[in-house]
This record gives sequence, structure tokens and C-alpha cells, in this order.
Amino acid sequence: MSAVLVIGGSDSSGGAGLARDVRTLAHFGTRALCVVTAVTAQSDVQVTAIHLVPADIVRAQIEAAFATCRVDVVKIGMLGTRATVLAVAAGLAGHAGLPLVLDPVLASSSGRELLDAAGAAALREVLLPCATLVTPNIPEAAALLGTAQALTPEQLLRQAQELLALGPQAVLLKGGHASGEEASDLLLARAGAARRFSAPRSASTRRGTGCALATAIAAALAAGLTLEAACARAKQHVTELLQSAD
Repeated sequence: MSAVLVIGGSDSSGGAGLARDVRTLAHFGTRALCVVTAVTAQSDVQVTAIHLVPADIVRAQIEAAFATCRVDVVKIGMLGTRATVLAVAAGLAGHAGLPLVLDPVLASSSGRELLDAAGAAALREVLLPCATLVTPNIPEAAALLGTAQALTPEQLLRQAQELLALGPQAVLLKGGHASGEEASDLLLARAGAARRFSAPRSASTRRGTGCALATAIAAALAAGLTLEAACARAKQHVTELLQSAD
């Protein structure tokens, strides 16, 4: 069985974060190893409290996970602070060849900040250049670049190119916050042409879809799929989640 190390925050409602990660990996028959960066109290409506795990404990969890079994892929979600970003980077430094899927969690669906400004700067400087794939949504891409949100396909492509210039091997810019009848995600890699993955836009919403997408990609990479095939399979998985919510 392939194994994915997921690094992120817990969600007391079970809708997002590590709870969603573990459920996604179980769906694809993949072993989950977990590093908790924060404990959150939240419902489907709001985040009411956050307890950040000390950075040294985060790093100790990473070391213990790698001592447990072979890790095939690492997926990173909520980090919270600059100290945690640096601890994660240090913990992964000896495993530079592993595929790394980075979901830049900056805020909750209800708008609560989940990574402070210093942490976002460290994420750009330290983790983005190590990522096999970074999976921002439209607001996250704009925040990482310090610019306005993209409104047109041309602006989305330009922002994906600017993110790619920060060092990751590929960017999947998610289009769930755009308008139109279809939700299209744009994959831009250092090699090859840009690729779009589209599905009918759902009338409903479901928390944790960003977590599910990134983790499903990680599971597919761990199973040996190409990045393009992994993104396609993950897009289908999230589409089915939203259809079940409908």
C-alpha cells in the first residue's frame, strides 16, 4: 500500500483539514500518516477557536512519520505561522526527492485567517520552490502574488505563470471562485502545454473540497499516475463530492 504524509490542521466538524485528508486517502486505498499543525474548533458556519501546535512538536511528528514507514508523497495544508512553515521545511529537508503537493491554506471558507502574513511570506520563499505542485484557488493565488484576483482566463493564466516563476514544478489554479457554467482548473507545468480540467459548476458547496482535491492528487501520484492524470482523477473525485451534496 502506498503512503501519503498529510500535514495540516484538525477540523472538529470533520469537513476539512486532516479529517478530509484521511477520508480521501481511505477512499483511494492509500495509507495516511498525519502531522497535526493546529487544532481547530469549527462548524460548517465558522471557525471559533484555533490552538497552534508548537513548531518543535510539528517537526517531531514529521520525523516520527518518516521513521514509521516509507512515505511516497507529502501533502501540506494548513500551517498557521512562520515558525511552523520553517519547521516543516526543516523536517522535509532530508527528503527532497519526494513529490510534494502544497495546498496554500490561507483562510477558512468563513474567512478566518489560517496563515499569518509572516507565514505566507515564508511559504512563498521556502516551500513553494520545493513543491511538485501548488494548488491555490483564485483568492489564494492573488494573495500569494500580492495582486487583485483574476477575473478572465487570460488573467488566470498570467497569475499561474507568475506563481510558477516562484519555483514550483507545476501550478494547478482552481477555478471554483470564478463564474460561468463550468468550474475549470488550470494546470501549468514547466514542461508541456497548459491543461484545463472542467466540470459543470455545482449549485451547492461543500467544505473541504480544496483539501480533497490536493490529497486526491497526492494519492494518485503515490499510485504512480502522471501529474496530469492525477489532476484529472482528483477533479472527478471532487465533482462527485459536490454532486452528492446536491
